[in-house]
Amino acid sequence: MSVPFELVARGKVREVYAVDADRLLLVASDRISAYDHVLPTPIPDKGRVLTGLSVWWFEQLADVLTAHGATHHLLSTTDVPAEVAGRAMLVRRLEMAPVECVARGYLSGSGTVEYQRTGAIRDVVLTAGLVEGSRLPEPVFTPSTKAEAGEHDEAITFADVVAAVGTEQAEALRDLTLALYTRAAEIAEAAGIVLADTKFEFGTVPGASGLVLGDEVLTPDSSRFWPAVTWSPGAAQPSFDKQYVRDWLTASGWDRVSPPPELPGDVVAATREKYVRAYELLTGRPFG
Repeated sequence: MSVPFELVARGKVREVYAVDADRLLLVASDRISAYDHVLPTPIPDKGRVLTGLSVWWFEQLADVLTAHGATHHLLSTTDVPAEVAGRAMLVRRLEMAPVECVARGYLSGSGTVEYQRTGAIRDVVLTAGLVEGSRLPEPVFTPSTKAEAGEHDEAITFADVVAAVGTEQAEALRDLTLALYTRAAEIAEAAGIVLADTKFEFGTVPGASGLVLGDEVLTPDSSRFWPAVTWSPGAAQPSFDKQYVRDWLTASGWDRVSPPPELPGDVVAATREKYVRAYELLTGRPFG
């Protein structure tokens, strides 16, 4: 792939190109990562799903952002090079907050592990008697570090966020994260999907006020999506996200240290179907 801009960053899934002093081009690939490794087998159409779903969510959440004096970074999906059309977003350059803003409405994954050990997720104390998949009494903000490629995000306390960005911005990040999650969970529920948790990334435009929602938004890469019809607390839930790939890797016996194995064809096809199904259920549009 040849893009007529300077490559400034390559993540696990995306490439970021400098368009000019104020704009970047974000290109989503078909790569998939798990356990902090990029897997050798791509998932066809994954980049298009991530981009299309992010664009749709930016539209759905615009009023929540406005109510909080915030906006999003998306400028265009059409003013992009033809060779990356459908997988690329032209966005504003931001100074990114140095934290991942995680919202949880259900107990799952690493949150369950920590809760079982301490009854809390860092400084967020949770009610007793919860199990994997339990709905929380109210959504909670459980931020994490923003790790470098190949490293693992670590949960942090709200005090850590304050230390990183100051009290005013920390409170703004928390409040906007929970407001966006709450609206998104309502939209997902109407589509038959449980939004168990998700992460947002925010930044600011130098010289301007207000937070700006950046990166991707509410995709199967950044969120846990469960079919509402099968939700049943007490065990791992079926999902529309890459948990399916994680489960296959675990069952394969991979040690999470050596290079990850190739995914078999049936796992690739099933994963693509899960991503596409999430897109179609949420947006109400056929993918194609």
